Amino acid sequence: MSTDNYHLMVAKTILSQMGGQRFITMTGARQFIALDAPGLQFDLPCDSMFVKQNIKRVQVRLEPCGTYTVLALTQQKSQLDYVVVAQQSGIYCDMLEAIFTDITGLHTRL
Repeated sequence: MSTDNYHLMVAKTILSQMGGQRFITMTGARQFIALDAPGLQFDLPCDSMFVKQNIKRVQVRLEPCGTYTVLALTQQKSQLDYVVVAQQSGIYCDMLEAIFTDITGLHTRL
């Protein structure tokens, strides 16, 4: 399996573990990118007043030990760069939705 295919497979698996289409519908997440870390990156709606700490981007990285690290990023008004405002490591796949909700304040299911 090529490296690109592996990274894409990991990203799709993470999205599935977070709820797939239901997750996308509930959060408004968009612009999904497979990371080289490997992992998944996506953006949250810019105009959402429901997101904690003005979080604009989330990265979920697969660690070598099989757990995940979830990073929440925001964009500084005067800069184009993103800065980490929240991070949690040692996350198992069945914890991803709850951690996402804790960090962002967005619910992934009704």
